Amino acid sequence: MPLNSTRGAASAKGFGWTRFSAYPYSADFLIVAGGGGGGAGRGGGGGAGGFRTSTQTITSKGTVITVTVGGGGSGGTADNDKGDNGSDSSISGTGLTTITSTGGGGAGSERPPNRGGNTGGSGGGGATGGGGSAGTGGAGNTPTQSPSQGNNGGDGVNLYAPGGGGGAGAVGGTGGSKSGDGGNGSSSDITGTPTTYAGGGGGGGEGNNSLGAGTGGTGGGGNGSNAVPANPGTANLGGGGGGLNAGANTQAGNGGKGVVILKIPTQAYTGTTTGSPTVTTSGTNTILKFNDSGSYTT
Repeated sequence: MPLNSTRGAASAKGFGWTRFSAYPYSADFLIVAGGGGGGAGRGGGGGAGGFRTSTQTITSKGTVITVTVGGGGSGGTADNDKGDNGSDSSISGTGLTTITSTGGGGAGSERPPNRGGNTGGSGGGGATGGGGSAGTGGAGNTPTQSPSQGNNGGDGVNLYAPGGGGGAGAVGGTGGSKSGDGGNGSSSDITGTPTTYAGGGGGGGEGNNSLGAGTGGTGGGGNGSNAVPANPGTANLGGGGGGLNAGANTQAGNGGKGVVILKIPTQAYTGTTTGSPTVTTSGTNTILKFNDSGSYTT
């Protein structure tokens, strides 16, 4: 919105333009939660963190916008360890609608009863293993948001092909001739450069049977692996961690940390922040990228 101004000799520097009011104005937000951890022991890929956007009206000076950036979930460390869910990211403030993106679902691991992937922003992939049915992928977009914040994880198949974690843009792949790929993420150009966020992790490989590991989804999903080190989701993209099949006591991929990004007109930017966001400009807008929790005061 154009700056309301006044012109005259009473300005602080003599003749020139002086700010009168920049309010109200619209602010755009991208809120990506932390990705889920991959599962161990023929484990599935972790689900991506929830991906949500919002445009809201800032009506007055002095509003504190509180930003919470969720961490990624830990990958499983043994055959019976599912990956942990990622943590939520959110924005809130007086006069604003609170927006919360849900952490990605942790992936299933080999040993019953932990083969199923967890629910989350995107669901974790299901694991596989001997002596029983393969695990199903966890449900994404949990709790339900509109538009959807993510997708389901893929199912494990037979003894050796776990599923991939869901991504913001696509479901996780079901295991088959190889382990399932992570679902692809979704793109945003809020920074001025299109960037893909919230990809799911790939399912772990099975070296003993020459089945390939799943590939992580675009947007920071970690590749599955049949050997250490495990492949984590990319930090500050909210990607799910890759699944792992490398025996007991070896950790699968951790989920990637989330991110919150705020875009406002440069004419309205106050410079009052906590949490050390990265501040850039794009055209007539100022972009605040929060890799850690903090705040912005209008």
